[in-house]
Amino acid sequence: MEHKINRYMYYVADIHSIEDFARVKNNSGADHRQVWFVRALGAGRDDILRLDGIMLQNMRAGSVLYNRIRALPAAPAAQDVEYYSGCYRNWTDCQKSRMQTRASGDDAELSGLLGRAVSEITDLYRQIKPGMSETIERNFVVKLLYWFDVVIQELTSRRVCAQGDGEENIKLAVHNVAKEQEFLFCYMLTLVGVDVLLLQSRSDIVLSQPLNGLSTEFVLGSFTDVEVPDFSPEEIRTASQPASGDLPHGAAAGTDSIGTGQDSGNIRVVIPQRHDRRKTQPRPAAAPSQPEQPVRVSVPRHAAPASPVTRNDVRAEMSFEQLAQLASSVVMITIHDKKGEIMGSGSGIMVGRKGYILTNQHVASGGSYYTVRIEDDETCYQTKEIIKYNHVLDLAVIRIDRTLNPLPVYRGAQGLVRGQKVVAIGSPLGLFNSVSDGIISGFRKFDGVDMIQFTAPTSPGSSGGAVLNMYGEVIGISTAGIPDAQGINLAVGYEFINMFIQGFIG
Repeated sequence: MEHKINRYMYYVADIHSIEDFARVKNNSGADHRQVWFVRALGAGRDDILRLDGIMLQNMRAGSVLYNRIRALPAAPAAQDVEYYSGCYRNWTDCQKSRMQTRASGDDAELSGLLGRAVSEITDLYRQIKPGMSETIERNFVVKLLYWFDVVIQELTSRRVCAQGDGEENIKLAVHNVAKEQEFLFCYMLTLVGVDVLLLQSRSDIVLSQPLNGLSTEFVLGSFTDVEVPDFSPEEIRTASQPASGDLPHGAAAGTDSIGTGQDSGNIRVVIPQRHDRRKTQPRPAAAPSQPEQPVRVSVPRHAAPASPVTRNDVRAEMSFEQLAQLASSVVMITIHDKKGEIMGSGSGIMVGRKGYILTNQHVASGGSYYTVRIEDDETCYQTKEIIKYNHVLDLAVIRIDRTLNPLPVYRGAQGLVRGQKVVAIGSPLGLFNSVSDGIISGFRKFDGVDMIQFTAPTSPGSSGGAVLNMYGEVIGISTAGIPDAQGINLAVGYEFINMFIQGFIG
């Protein structure tokens, strides 16, 4: 494993498909390299085999080292614990500046990178495990180093071409990472130049706040158990490889822009700015953020239109008056800067009893802290906790220190249909928990994301509010609108909400 760098440049990548990850190159400067850390949510069998096919093609060309593993190695044996404990002592003796293991050997550059990477990882681990003793730190480092040697040595053994045209990129795919220690190890690999893709087929990982911004994600489908054979360069058939022309040579990933997606025509959709640097301008009440850029995501389609749910269903439709009572589970969020000044406001939906509130990422971004107001509660709850966020879907979860009464999210027993009645609850222009009604007027794709178009009136400040069906279930979260148009509003649908809030419900 050769290195020609003494530092890394870490990027939360604009990667939104299997192909993007497979083809992105670790561009290097004189002393640095770009690295990438991404999670593929709902990765299916076909997605994973397609990844293997592209990577095998690249391996045969000598441009990449790649492996896909189902799980990280089991606990080290006693003799390995003794060996890596010695590595830990040497690392601390040299002020944690270099780490020499079996895989790093006498490579001074790699040993320096690894030493600094382990130091950063232990600092992060200490943030989520306050009061960590030296013994706990040593045991954690022993595990990291054992995993590192096994994974790197296996990666190196996967070389199928004696020599490529230039420096090899190094890529690793890992199935269903569920523990924070495993996540930190994968992040550590990026700090020594390995691109890492987490194939989260079953569920996304729930991370503590300090770890939330270390990787980005894109959506491939719904979560489910997936059976995929082990990666074997010798056994992958050429038929599984996509044609080399499916992405033009040199084409840049993520070049779609808002208003050019399917079914959008020349409509211009305004989604308030987020940290991923889109080009659109924010609505007046949205919190300011950094400039944004276009992104792409592969998403499941809406279900085919089905017959509307009738009163003969086991559920009973609610009156508008009854639905309005559910406003007690929708909150108003005020965004403050470091000086406490108000920067804007938005809305949020209670989704978990332990204080979890779903909102838009553009509402949660850019502030120093947030004040949450709940109907029939005179207390204003302040929080700095952004538990999870997704730039592409424009979703975020924040948490307050209060027991909540969450709204149920629709599970998709029947597809949504045009003409279906909906009720929107939010705080437009700061008018706390306003209730409006309308219908679903269409299903649109903007920036590669499927969205629900509905007519219930919204305004700046409604973002993050609930869009309900007549059974009081959340079918969407108010997200965007069309400037200078009446009754054209957009919501991210329940499919993505259910996927995003797994682990917070209850």
